[in-house]
Formats: sequence, C-alpha cells, structure tokens
Amino acid sequence: MRCKIVASSLAFASLLMSGAAPAAVASSSDDAQIRALRLEMAQMRKEMMGQISTLKVRLAHSEASAHKQGHMGRGDMQTAESGVHPSRRQIVAGATDPRVQFAEPAPGATRIRLNGAGTPTSDRGDVMDWKSFRHATINDENVHVGGMIVGFPKGRFTVATEDAAYALSIGLAFHEDFGGFFNSGPRHGEGRGAFNSFTSNMRRLRIPFTFRYKNFVAAVTPDFGANHNDGYVGLYEGNLNYTGLRNTILTVGYFQPRVTEEDSESSNDFFTLERPSITDMVRNIAAGDARFSVGALHYEKRWWVAGYFTGQEWGHRNASDVSSTYYGGGSGTTMDSQTGATLRVAGRPVATKDWDVHMGASGITAFRLACNAASSTSGTATSCTRSTSFGQRPEFDIGEANLAATGAIASAKQVWAAGPELGVRWNRLLMKGEYYHVGVQRENGLKNAGFQGWYGSAAYTLFGTPRLYSEKMGAFTAPGVKENEEFNPALNHWGALEVVGHYSVIDLNSNLNDRNSKNVIRGGQQTVWTGGLNWYPNRHFRIMLDYSHFIVSRSEQATNTAGRTGNSVAVRVQAGF
Repeated sequence: MRCKIVASSLAFASLLMSGAAPAAVASSSDDAQIRALRLEMAQMRKEMMGQISTLKVRLAHSEASAHKQGHMGRGDMQTAESGVHPSRRQIVAGATDPRVQFAEPAPGATRIRLNGAGTPTSDRGDVMDWKSFRHATINDENVHVGGMIVGFPKGRFTVATEDAAYALSIGLAFHEDFGGFFNSGPRHGEGRGAFNSFTSNMRRLRIPFTFRYKNFVAAVTPDFGANHNDGYVGLYEGNLNYTGLRNTILTVGYFQPRVTEEDSESSNDFFTLERPSITDMVRNIAAGDARFSVGALHYEKRWWVAGYFTGQEWGHRNASDVSSTYYGGGSGTTMDSQTGATLRVAGRPVATKDWDVHMGASGITAFRLACNAASSTSGTATSCTRSTSFGQRPEFDIGEANLAATGAIASAKQVWAAGPELGVRWNRLLMKGEYYHVGVQRENGLKNAGFQGWYGSAAYTLFGTPRLYSEKMGAFTAPGVKENEEFNPALNHWGALEVVGHYSVIDLNSNLNDRNSKNVIRGGQQTVWTGGLNWYPNRHFRIMLDYSHFIVSRSEQATNTAGRTGNSVAVRVQAGF
C-alpha cells in the first residue's frame, strides 16, 4: 500500500512540474511574471523533494520491518511472543523532513543493549553455526547501512551481509601482567634465576579474525604476546570449521584442542592469572595452542564430547625458533613429526537455577613423539632419537625460570595422561578440581616413568552475575556484568567482583630409588597456594590481583638444587572484544 502511495506522489510531482514549465514559457513577454513563476517553481520543487525523501525513508522503514518479520526464525518468534523485542537501529541515506514524525519510540526505548548476562568475550575466534550467528546479529547491537550489518554480536565487532551469510569479525584478547617475587632468593650454591622483584610481560595480545560464509568459518588469530617474555610474535590459531551439523563444530588446522576443564575455558575466564600446573602440563603433551588438529566437538544441555587427531605445533620445524617460542621451540632436525590424539567427555547431571554439577574425564596421548636427528645437518643424518621433558613455572608467567623440571627424558616412545574432572556450583559459589596421571613409555630397556598432579579451586562472586555453566564449552564461564550494572559510581553500580583461590600440586619425581641412574627422574614436587580478587567493571575489561606462595622440592635445575620457596604478587589488566 505504501509503495502505491509513493508511486502516486512521484507521478503527481512529475505532472505538476511538466505543466508548470509551459505556463512559464507561455508568459515570456512579462519578465517579472516569469521570474515570479520561476521562484514559485523552485520553492515547489524544494518542498516536493523534501516530501519525496521523507516518503522514501518511511518506505525503507516499512520494508525493513516486513523483511525482519518475514525472516524471523523460531527462536526469534519465541522472543517476540515472550515480549522481549530485539533492539535495532536503521540508518538510510537521504535527507528527511524534520517536521514529519513517524511515531518513533522514545530515545530511552531504542537504547542499544548487549544480549545475555554480560560475560567476557572469548580469546578465540568465536565459531558458531549460521543460525546462531544470524540470531546474534538480530539481537545484539547492529546498524544497517547500504544492505550491510555493522554491529557487535556477542560483544565482537562484525560486518555482515543482510542475511549474515558473509561476515568478518575482529576481536581482541589483551593481557598485560606486572608484578614480582619476594623472599624467593636462591639457597647456597643455586643459580638465582629470572625471579625479578618487579617486571612486566605482555602475556597475550591476540587479534582473532573470523571469516564466515554461512556454516563455513575460518579462524585466524595472530598473537603478539606469544612467549614468556615480551618481543615474540606467534600464531594462536589458523583453522577451518564447519558448523552445519546440530551443536557440532568440525575443525581442521592449527587449533587448541579442548582437553581438561581448565583448557576448555577461554583465558579471559580463568580464576587466576595462569592455569594450574598439571592442566598446563597435560595439555602440552599433544594439544596446547596452535597444534595441528583434525576433529570435532558436540554438545547438548547435559553432555559434551570432543576428540581430535593432532600433529606438530605451529613453527615446530622452524630452526630459527629453537628455545624462543611459547610453543616449546622449533627444531630444524626433525625427521619425523609428532602425532597424537585427545578425547574429553563431560556430563552435567544437575542443572538448575542455583545448582550445576559437572563431571568429566580427559585423555591425551602422543603415540609417536617427534624424532630429531642428533646433527644439525639432518639432510645427511641416517637416524634420529625421540625424547620428551616436563617443566612448570610457579604459576606466574613473567619470564622466570622453571623450578620443577625433569630435564630431557631420553628413549621416550610414547606419552599419555588421563584423569577425572569435577565441578560444583551452588548459587554464587563455584568449586572445581582435576587429577591427572602422566605416563612415559621408554625404550632400550629403560623403566617407564610416571608423574601426577592435581588442583582444587574455589570462586565466590561477591556482586554481579556469578559464574555459570557454558554448554558449548563444557566448562564454567567468568562472572557477568549486565549493561545496567556496569561500573558507574554516580549510580552506585560497581560491575562484578569475585574472590578466588586454589591449591595446586605437581609431582615430577619418578623411580627415585631405582638402582639404574638412567631410570631416575628427579623433577621435584611443586605446591602452589594462590588467592586473588577479580574485578569486572563491564563485560570487556577485568583487573586481577593474585598472591601466590610456592614450595618446590629439589630438582636437577641449577636454580633449585636444594629446594626453594617464595612468594609472588601480580596484577593483570585485561581487555576482551
């Protein structure tokens, strides 16, 4: 109907102009009358063009509303029926007549709001299926310009076509750490190590790029904080994904395979600055950041499963990266790259408003370790050897040395780890823990080695939305800050604040009493107590404060030949988009 009105108005305007022109020509003998007619025609043309522009804008609003209703999916219909209407802003080129009103809602009613409880964004490419992505672009902040959608679905800047088939998202994970150690000096005869009284480190500086065509998604995330020390640039992920199967993500490429509960969380959600030592140790066997992976994950409300075949880490065969990259250093002598696999299953037997119970188990294996030639000129080498090693910092990562470390474990054929995971949330309190046993199968008549570790963590949200369970991650999220609770002292709004703590142990000793010294591995036992506060002024920013006390028994490290204890205080400023 409105299209007919606009067409009639345009026809009337054309007829009026075409009739007025001959009238002016017919009276050409009277210059004054011609000038008057011309002025009148100009004024009429100006007024009519203003009305035509206004009608065009009104028609565009009407067509956009009809397009939205015609393409609204079941989930959106349920949202509309429940009385919750997605807020959208539309910007259309063209002048408008300010005197013409179209019953627009009051400014407060059209205020753009972010969806959900305001939990932090992920530190990874956000790979979701096409249906969920379209729903997110409808319900989160967005502006329509020239047939394109520009907005912030799930808090991440995104440009997409009107049907969301093509899209590009750009994010940010910024973690800057600073702090230092005290009462952590070496004992007699030990090396001091890099235990600075004060220093800083860009722990993560990731810029996730997510490219989408319908259910095909490419995630590429460079990392400008890819080391224990500032100054190195690496790759966090570079993979292709297919999301067309229900609640399933198929992945191939450099990826972080999801193994252990802690590793399935985004680093933006951690309780403390670093993962517990045992989960970091386990994931690096055949997973970790930028690991070549082929596999899938699937999730439902009550259960979650993921499995991946894995290969080398990014940069592993680059000789220039020896002992420099966060991913463990490269080797130009690799003759046979590592292969492995991961499997994680989780269940959620209790899921209510006040209670969540999580149970699961993870397994990981490197069933063929990388084989490196003894010589740097691997082109002429005829044989290679396989080895592995384990070592962990005291859960504070600003460049300090390992105190608990096995050193090289020669003749290592395979490495594996397995263990259970448990988490319980009651209202604002969350407690969780994991235990893992690590085994190393050795050749040449040497005894197999065994290590273990565990942790227990707790977090209580003092104010703000408490930590909740993510079905997609099979893990718990960070606290949330709703938009009307964001930090604003004038309104007595303070965001979210939680108090956290954990107890973490790894035991890297094996076969200590064996008569054959080649079977003895003295890596030391490390215990870390950590307590901290996490403040979230809004969903995009966080400030963390951690205090840790560590106790490490003696190992073969030059910095820990007699056992060592110490303390650290650290702060992290975090931004995530």
